[in-house]
Amino acid sequence: MLDNVAESSGTRVARLLDDLPVTRLHRRVVSAVGLGLFFDMYEVFLAGTIGTALSKEFGLSGTGLALMLGSAFLGMFAGAFFLARLADRLGRKKMFLFSLVWYSLFSLLGAFSPNAAVLVATRFLAGVGVGAEYPVSDSYLSDVLPARSRGRLAAWAYTCSYLAVPALGFLSLGLAGRSPLGIDGWRWLLAIGSLGALAVLSLRRTLPESPRWLESVGRDADAKKAYARFAEAAPLKRQPRQPKLPAASQPPAPASAARRLPASALARPPYRGRLAMLAIFHLLQTFGYYGFGTLAVLVLSERGFAVQHSLLYTALSYLGYPLGSLLSIPLIARLERKYLVIGSVLAMAVAGIAFASAGAPAVIVLAGVAFTTLSNVFSNAYHIYQAEIFPTELRASATGWTYALSRATTGLMPFLLLPLLHSRGSVAVFAVVAAAMVLVAVDIAMLGPRTSARSVEAINPR
Repeated sequence: MLDNVAESSGTRVARLLDDLPVTRLHRRVVSAVGLGLFFDMYEVFLAGTIGTALSKEFGLSGTGLALMLGSAFLGMFAGAFFLARLADRLGRKKMFLFSLVWYSLFSLLGAFSPNAAVLVATRFLAGVGVGAEYPVSDSYLSDVLPARSRGRLAAWAYTCSYLAVPALGFLSLGLAGRSPLGIDGWRWLLAIGSLGALAVLSLRRTLPESPRWLESVGRDADAKKAYARFAEAAPLKRQPRQPKLPAASQPPAPASAARRLPASALARPPYRGRLAMLAIFHLLQTFGYYGFGTLAVLVLSERGFAVQHSLLYTALSYLGYPLGSLLSIPLIARLERKYLVIGSVLAMAVAGIAFASAGAPAVIVLAGVAFTTLSNVFSNAYHIYQAEIFPTELRASATGWTYALSRATTGLMPFLLLPLLHSRGSVAVFAVVAAAMVLVAVDIAMLGPRTSARSVEAINPR
């Protein structure tokens, strides 16, 4: 019956996906993606929480400490740049599974590192697996979620992932200075992340491949089968109120044999401008988002706070990550994503300066919570936004190539900001962060299209 409807009307699977109600399969997609991203976030913030312990364990300082902090991010650069492209060639699901297995293997090996050199190598290789996670996940969510619910449901997946940040913060606090079963606490942190990621594999294996991607590579029969799994899944009993989809966003239904765009299409308007916009965006946004997570403990220690107090204040500040992600859900459903990104990134600049200049512990924590809350309103909005502004067959490639720049910048950031921290102090560091955030806002304001509640086919002309 599905085949007859599709063939007689000429309506593509992509259009049918946008017309579906939210089903139990959509909810399972959100859960599986969110749990996988949980361990991406765990790995991203791990360096900052174990940095102090490793500086004592292996006598790291200066360039050695910066290399340890940046090694995983440099691996993430390689993973995002090279592996995300494979998701456009081989499929989203295969890359989901491969990246989790790769990360788990090398993170577990890192837990048994006998010296700093082995640790840096395993952290780099674990980062390669993690690097593909977000571009592939962003692409898959944009592929399969109905247009009216895309922002809200994707924000729930990201909210699940950000629970990793306070969980890691309190795990680090509980394991600081302790060696359960005679094993150092930082080794436990690496092993926990590895084994947890493996547990997500069983859930992800049950997901269907993206019907949009299957259709984009000419596998129409497989696309219809994958679509049927979404169409035949039980709708949620209570359907959330949906924003009205603008009539202009509904393109005329093209023939089922759509022309496949080559990678060279990214060098033509409008994608050339969007690619440049995201490249600038990712070179700068990491100074705020990952700068805080990587350097917060070191910033507080540099200001004279004891290690235990620095870990406690940072762990409490990390509570803002899931809070901000929850707050983003109604905001993303109601506000244009372009403007939400701009407003939240400017507010981050103000909160960062407040954190760096605060003296009282209560003010430090409040400013930290404010910064991390705003960070995840910003992060959820831009992750959805960046995947919406490229066509299906190039979505993972474009987001992966530009997102790789954020990982490279984060990997280099300790080499830039640690010397500044030691020579000029925390206010100078967060002044640089604030300046980067202002430039991000200008970049999006000048070059970014609007996307909310629009079909990805309407956003991306062929």
